[in-house]
Amino acid sequence: MSNVENRCRLVLVVPDMPDLAQRSKVLADALRAGDVASVILPQYGLSDAEFQQHAELLVPVIQKAGAAALIEGDTRVAGRAKADGLHIVGGPDVLGDAIEKHTPKLIVGGGNASDRHRALEIGELRPDYVFFGRTDGDIKPEPHPKNLALAEWWASMIEIPCVVMGGTDPQSALAVAETGAEFVALRLAVFDEPEQAPAVVAAVNALLDEKAPRFED
Repeated sequence: MSNVENRCRLVLVVPDMPDLAQRSKVLADALRAGDVASVILPQYGLSDAEFQQHAELLVPVIQKAGAAALIEGDTRVAGRAKADGLHIVGGPDVLGDAIEKHTPKLIVGGGNASDRHRALEIGELRPDYVFFGRTDGDIKPEPHPKNLALAEWWASMIEIPCVVMGGTDPQSALAVAETGAEFVALRLAVFDEPEQAPAVVAAVNALLDEKAPRFED
């Protein structure tokens, strides 16, 4: 096994699937196929009770695979489901509040870093990571150019890791890796055809193994 720690790693965003059994199976299959650092679980249109139910089933699946389970937004759900952390989509005020209440017990990151000024505001809060893009922002084959530019600027200067939302093309992971970002988040690129998810996870890892730049120790 190659050393994945010294290159950009994959973060999965769980797709919007109302059928919990299908969601669990698709995710478990994808996680078995290769290295995944963490998995973000958004609420989408689920009610709080349904989201709780999904989280309680999916968090152990994620953790069993050796990835960190991050709940988007809802701290109570994260606590009850024994998740590893919180992915915060609000701005610095919401993120700061979550960091104050939940670190170091939970991983807390995110922050909707839409420009350099916002990114630096978020950085001052010392989150576990900064997220460039939105977890449902994969609307084109390639990552948003603005997010790539922000990641390149950030990675060259600041030690807090960053996660960049990729595009709908699995190859977009390499464009993210080339910015120096520590993590690339993929959603539709992996899960658009659920039966293909394991093959895509394996292929993205092979691509990053072969071509992603290596970090200095």
